Amino acid sequence: MTVLTLYDDEEPFAEGETIRDHAAIAAMLKPAGVTLERWQAGATLPDSPEDADILAAYADDIARLEAAGGYKSCDVIRVTPDHPQRRELRAKFLAEHTHDDDEVRFFVEGAGLFYIRSGGKVHALECTAGDLILLPAGTLHWFDTGARPFFTAIRLFTTPEGWVARYTGDDIAGAIPLYEGAQ
Repeated sequence: MTVLTLYDDEEPFAEGETIRDHAAIAAMLKPAGVTLERWQAGATLPDSPEDADILAAYADDIARLEAAGGYKSCDVIRVTPDHPQRRELRAKFLAEHTHDDDEVRFFVEGAGLFYIRSGGKVHALECTAGDLILLPAGTLHWFDTGARPFFTAIRLFTTPEGWVARYTGDDIAGAIPLYEGAQ
């Protein structure tokens, strides 16, 4: 289930409202330019699917996004509790950063927590299977996979370089509770 928890960005431990209604969450994120959609996850995939299987299963949705946003490439990221680089990936995503490119993710399975800093608040958005999130270029954010990560997501990019972060150096990400895993 998609969940949004609000934190004040001046007093990061001051947890505010928690919202569980998908439409209400999407409406709250709209002023920050963030798009949240609900897709039908659970396409028919073979056991132990390869990235190509996942991309083929969602080809129509990917084509729609590519046409609408000018995205030129996409890939699949899968992080599991036994992933050999899970700690390094978590650390890389946990520092507040922006991108020159939109950050577009469709969660095929599992969950993760996006922290979006906008309007004096940090919007802690737990994305789960079926969620599509689009953060416009320049959006202050970070992402937590959790200590025992489990998610697979399709990522779209306008540039062939893919995921390139511009870290802010702000330590706010360390002042807000870490992701404990899907609720």
